[in-house]
Amino acid sequence: MNDLRIEWARTDAQLADWRAVHNTIIPTAVLSPDEVRERAGRNRLDVAYLGDVVVGCSTVRPPDEETAAATVIARTLPGFRGRGVGTALYERGLAHARTLSEAGVETVVLASNEDGLRFALARGFVEVERYLLPGDTVPFVALRLAGGEQI
Repeated sequence: MNDLRIEWARTDAQLADWRAVHNTIIPTAVLSPDEVRERAGRNRLDVAYLGDVVVGCSTVRPPDEETAAATVIARTLPGFRGRGVGTALYERGLAHARTLSEAGVETVVLASNEDGLRFALARGFVEVERYLLPGDTVPFVALRLAGGEQI
């Protein structure tokens, strides 16, 4: 996958690309441009391209008052799964997460995203919680990377 490139989303165009992938993968929690800009101020947002086509995005959240672990979320558009995009996003996010926390790594996947759940479980994550956001009908699945020594 020589033409895959992953960029830190900092420009308006990159943030719009990140938002398009996020909102496609997580239709139950659609974000506005302002919400994405706010997230970019506290999280690391990356966007993946194959040539000039946006194919995925990721989020790395630093530890906060709720968890000492960093959170890594990799998202790949359905038509581009199984080509290494998610793995590249995940590995880049994991490397950044290692600089933020020694307390472990977590991820979050929409329960209806069976590909995303399989991806996380195949990388050693284990489910720790399912929760619904207010007004939602599809739960999110919180997972933690088993064996903190893996981070």
